Parts: sequence; C-alpha cells; structure tokens
Amino acid sequence: MSVLLPVAVAVIVLVAWQTYVSVSGISSLSLPSPAEVGASIIANAELLVTNSWTTLQAVFIGYLIAVVFGVVTAAIIHSSRRAEQALTPWLIVSQMIPLPAIAPLFVLWTGFDLRPRLMLIALVCFFPIAVNMVDGLRTADPALLNVLRTMRASRWQRFRMAQLPAALPLTFSGLRIAAAFAVLGAVFGEWVGSNSGLGYLIIAFNSQLRTADMLGVVVILSAIGIALYGLVTLIERIALPWYHVERRRERKK
Repeated sequence: MSVLLPVAVAVIVLVAWQTYVSVSGISSLSLPSPAEVGASIIANAELLVTNSWTTLQAVFIGYLIAVVFGVVTAAIIHSSRRAEQALTPWLIVSQMIPLPAIAPLFVLWTGFDLRPRLMLIALVCFFPIAVNMVDGLRTADPALLNVLRTMRASRWQRFRMAQLPAALPLTFSGLRIAAAFAVLGAVFGEWVGSNSGLGYLIIAFNSQLRTADMLGVVVILSAIGIALYGLVTLIERIALPWYHVERRRERKK
C-alpha cells in the first residue's frame, strides 16, 4: 500500500499533464508532454548514464563528508554549554548563505574540479544532520544516565550506551533530509564549476531550448534523490529494528 499510493499520484499527475498538453496545444518548447520527455530519456540514455555517474560520485563523497562533520559537530555542541553557545549561531549562518552566491567563490578558491561540488554538497547536507543529532542526544533517558554515573561510567561510555542510541532515530531523520539535499548541492556545483554531470546537462540543454531533454534530466535527478532517500531509510530499518517495531505497536493502539 505504501508503494501503490505514490504511484497512483504519479499516474494521475502524468495523465493530467498529458491531457493538458494535448488539449491546450501549448508549444513543446514551453511544455513538452510526458511522452516526449520519456522519448528523450530513451534517446539520451547513454549520455544520461555517463553524466549520472559523475553526479553520483560527487553526491556520495560530499554526503559522507557531511555525515562526518555533522556527527562530530553535534557531539561537540552537546558536550558543553559553552560549545553550544559558540557553535550554534555559526551552524545557522552556514544555511543563510545563498548557494548561487557561494558556488562561484568555491570554484575560484579550489578550481574547476571535484572539490567545489563536494564543498557545496557538504554545506547543504551538514545542517540537518548536525541539528537532528543534537536534538536526538538531548532525548537520552535521564534515569539511565544517572544509573551510568552511579556506576562510574566515563563520559564516552555514557555517550555510547545511552545518548547515541537515543539520538539515532532523529539522526536518521536528518540523514534522510540530507540525502535529498545532496542532489541539489551537486546540481549547483555542476552549474558553475563542471563540464560534466546532470547539472551541466541542464545548462547545456536549456541554452539549446531542448526543453524535453532538460526535463528528462530533471526526472533522472528526482529518481536519484528518491533512491538515496530510500537507501537511507532501508539502512535505518536495518540498524534500528527495535525503533520500527515500537512505532508499529503505537500505530496499532
């Protein structure tokens, strides 16, 4: 049922889109039909696969960088009140920077290679991971922490046995959000500092008024984002079976 509902919505949208294009007579340069977009994806399959691999490489590496920095930053912020006061404003500032403004600067600083794309991806993914993990660490059971202190557990032991397990559900929520944002960061990076990738193809097709081809790239990017989100969700279900069992019990009540 969870799969059928979004598929049904997609079918309704595609039928409405195809019907509107057929009835209105709108130019395909402005709005191609779903059939034209599908034909474009098939015709450009080899080009799309090659450039998808370029984009995926940047997405995976940038995402992993964001995970490392997000987790470390969350642990530091949670470690002391002073660290929280010092770092939280800068955490927020990092998300106030418009990507179109900072992307060209990254290219100037690092050159036309993979680095500016990784920096942009890490920048957009870093915030939801760090913030959700900080909130998750705060949900640790105070009674369990007191028991561990009574047993003279070290700070690391308290973190590993009580705080980290409590933080994992919210941390995975941040990881899912970041997985979707990673594609956005990759596209911005390829717009300003790349001669390959799906973001680059969007610019190339747009300049040639190849609207159907451009929408075909958008479809592939959307599929990548959904796949990454689903992959993180699958990893969460494998890593936190107890959490999902408890959620199913609550739904049945």
